[in-house]
Amino acid sequence: MDWLIWIGAVISALGIAGIGVSIVMVARARRSTTDDAELRAKIQGILPLNLGALFLSVIGLMCVIVGIIL
Repeated sequence: MDWLIWIGAVISALGIAGIGVSIVMVARARRSTTDDAELRAKIQGILPLNLGALFLSVIGLMCVIVGIIL
């Protein structure tokens, strides 16, 4: 089940990269926006990306754990 470990590691790395991208996007939004309502709107737009990346990371780690157990 070595292939499951490697696939899980790649999926988890993609999720962590997505989390990094969402962090950069929020930092840019905070620097460019002075209005609180506009900042909230931008962050609400970034939230699905963040949650999707977190989901990918968790699924990847689950694949790694299952591959190690099997």
